[in-house]
Amino acid sequence: MVKRSQGLSDHECEVLRHFSATEASTIRIDDVLSLFPGSRKIGSQILNRMAQKGWLQKLRAGVFRIIPLHATPQAPLENPWSVAMDLFKPAFLSGWTAAEHWDLTEQIFNSVSLVTGHPQHPASQSIGGIEFRTKTLPEHRRFGYTPIWTGSSKIEIADPHRLVIDILDDPSFGGGGRHTVDIIREYLRKGKCDGPILLDYATRFDKGSVFKRLGFLMEVLKAPLGEEWFGICRSHVTQGISELDPGAPKQGRIVTRWNLRINLPWEAA
Repeated sequence: MVKRSQGLSDHECEVLRHFSATEASTIRIDDVLSLFPGSRKIGSQILNRMAQKGWLQKLRAGVFRIIPLHATPQAPLENPWSVAMDLFKPAFLSGWTAAEHWDLTEQIFNSVSLVTGHPQHPASQSIGGIEFRTKTLPEHRRFGYTPIWTGSSKIEIADPHRLVIDILDDPSFGGGGRHTVDIIREYLRKGKCDGPILLDYATRFDKGSVFKRLGFLMEVLKAPLGEEWFGICRSHVTQGISELDPGAPKQGRIVTRWNLRINLPWEAA
């Protein structure tokens, strides 16, 4: 347990009481000013003093979290999903994090993957002892997520079909090419596949390489989708050769039907 210094001011006590009661994931200067109207300098001073006394942890400039009574300032975040919603908003969880949530992988990742509307530099950031892997997309490509609740915190997370689109767009977001194939195989095995939704999402996402990987994998994994579905998928295939796994060496046979280079071991697909 962290040893906290005494002597909290009345304002500091009220900040702690109020935001503990509301189960706030993070506290910002504007949050303090909503309690005590004044200058941003004063709001910043309150938060920084509370961090120095061991009650708050600074996550990034102007953003703090309350340190639980049983934890130390060095302990990893206990609620990384809700913190992610606040730090990277607008955002939704996807990639391997969504795969874990929907029980589409047995692999455990010690990081959180999410889609955000604001560019992040670098894309992977360690905050509060947790690694956050971000993928930035414009507004028209941010769709297909659903709300879940952890305590009083609302979390937006990719539905299983949106998860498939995200990891086909960038297999590294699914833990790499091989793991992406495993997730999609499990998606099919558990009966989650919905052909019309997949086509709708892929069309809205509007990226030829997604259609190439989607069509090929649904074909070799024998998804029950029908020739009409595959015909529509092929109609969106763009010119040029894409790789099944952009992160793997550019070698392997080319499937001209999908304009796709199969650069993963065949047994992986």
